[in-house]
Amino acid sequence: MNRAERSFERRSADRRRSRRPAAADESFFGAFSSEGDTQSRDDELARHGASATEPASPHEAAATPKPDKPADSRFLSGTAARVVESGQTAFERIYRAFIAARAALGAALVAAMAVGGLFGLRPNLAVTLLSVTYAALAIGMWVLPRYRRPAAFAALTHLRSRQWLATIGVDLLCFTALHVLAPGSSLNYVALLVLPVLMAGMLTPRTMALATAAAVTLALLGSAWLTGVAGAEGTLQMTQAGLAGAGSFVITVLANELAGRLAREELSARGSLEMARQQAQLNRLVIEEMQDGVLVVDRRGRVRAANPAARRLLAPSGMSRPAPFQLRGVQAWDALVKAVERAFTEAAWPESGRDVVLQFDTAATNARAAQRTLRVRVRFTRKREPKVIEEFCVLFLEDVRNMQARSRQEKLAAMGRVSAGIAHEIRNPLAAISQANALLSEDATDPGQRQLMRMVSENVARLKRIVDDVMEVAPGVAPDVGVIDATALVAAVCNEWARAAGVALGEGGVLQVELPGEPVGVLFDAEHLRRVLVNLLDNAHRHASKAPGAIRLRLDSRHASQAFLSLASDGAPIPPEVEPYLFEPFFSTRSRGTGLGLYICRELCQRYGATIDYRLRAIGEGQRNEFYVDMQRRELGTAEARPLLNS
Repeated sequence: MNRAERSFERRSADRRRSRRPAAADESFFGAFSSEGDTQSRDDELARHGASATEPASPHEAAATPKPDKPADSRFLSGTAARVVESGQTAFERIYRAFIAARAALGAALVAAMAVGGLFGLRPNLAVTLLSVTYAALAIGMWVLPRYRRPAAFAALTHLRSRQWLATIGVDLLCFTALHVLAPGSSLNYVALLVLPVLMAGMLTPRTMALATAAAVTLALLGSAWLTGVAGAEGTLQMTQAGLAGAGSFVITVLANELAGRLAREELSARGSLEMARQQAQLNRLVIEEMQDGVLVVDRRGRVRAANPAARRLLAPSGMSRPAPFQLRGVQAWDALVKAVERAFTEAAWPESGRDVVLQFDTAATNARAAQRTLRVRVRFTRKREPKVIEEFCVLFLEDVRNMQARSRQEKLAAMGRVSAGIAHEIRNPLAAISQANALLSEDATDPGQRQLMRMVSENVARLKRIVDDVMEVAPGVAPDVGVIDATALVAAVCNEWARAAGVALGEGGVLQVELPGEPVGVLFDAEHLRRVLVNLLDNAHRHASKAPGAIRLRLDSRHASQAFLSLASDGAPIPPEVEPYLFEPFFSTRSRGTGLGLYICRELCQRYGATIDYRLRAIGEGQRNEFYVDMQRRELGTAEARPLLNS
């Protein structure tokens, strides 16, 4: 392996060490398998304690620490997946293989001498002692790594290191000594020198590997020279030693090339894994943040994956349990199960989707709360081809009410721009009419004329309020969002409104207020929140009775990120046919109403990331009509004094 490759691998290892290990469940879809309903390959790896990442080269084992979590290798296949999924690095696997081979070879040497002794072949004492000693060392090295960390590549790059001396050095010394001590033996000890040559070629740098081959060649040539001096056929011995030495160099070069190729394959597999992991993270982020629900369902009706939006749509309130779970067996989901079965049977689905009604509670009195209509679009995981059976399908779910709301919102946005332009043009003529009416009223003495002028003045004021309301919600400069104490503001507004409306406030009054005992910071403008609250109080007072507790207001700090404001009244329930249009502009059930009050409340709430909505509470509760506002909570910069409610 050349210097450029080693430098690239070191930089890759540094980047991997600096990254925090990713969780096993990084993909939204997970590993879909027909056999396992709930377990993926990552779960199996976790049970077996597999490592999450490994070095990019077999020469980097000790330099790269192992994370505690398994790798998300479900996107790889074949050799790449096996390389990444294994619990050891490539260097560790090869090193352990050589250690096991040395132990087996030592045992084979002892066994060969024992078998030879049975047939009368008695080796000399030096060869016997050397063979037994080597077998003991090799088997000891094979056992010891089970109780300590495996050797690292850095430990085999120096001739003086203990790992190199205990493996390659011992092999060279022992096998050369066996060859020299038993030149006429029936056992060919020269073949044993292939093991240290091959081990050096695979696990050490190329220079050291070639040096090992050179040492073996010199040892063989030296042994042949000594044999020639003793009177044997020196030329033949030298030729055989030379050929064996040349073979050692060939084995070294080939082993080193194979090791380099293994390092590159492992690096490529790890690069593919990293790309797949990044893609999985992007997929999970996109799918989990989608407003539409996404379900992955198999032919048996089991949901393999579900994003948060889908879990909210499948539950009457809150969220259903995380996947995997079974669609069958839940009465509310029967229509969805039939839709899935129909999709698998017909192998086709309209591009625009079909509507499916989920009936959560047939005994509920509020029909809108008891059922939810979903637009279901089905897509299959593979192209539909002859003789191909689809095992999974992807369902895209969308609440029909949200679709209708978006359509209305687009129309309202266009109408709002037109209305703002018209309101702006009305202001100047309206101011002229008001001024002219004021001038005429100065000279009018007839009571009939004064009555007409008062009518003009009242209608001019009414038109001015409508224009101001329209201009209030017209698109313009983004508001300067600040943090206010909602507890103090709600208390002050309730006090002022109760005095102005002549309503008793307190335990026995028409308006009863429940506030938290500490300041609650929310993102809102004080004047805009005052306007929203006054509008809701006016509507509640207009339709509620005069009984004690007819109107109940409650501010609740639900958790660190949300504040909940609820205003309930005991008026007649809003009809279901009116409810969808409550927050639309210019819709009013009163003949003299402008229909802009609740619409302005919603627009003001949306400016600050808050939401406002209506719900009909269950029978048995005194105040069934409830408007509620969810506001974003923030920490207050300084503590503010909260006005006390007047009883």
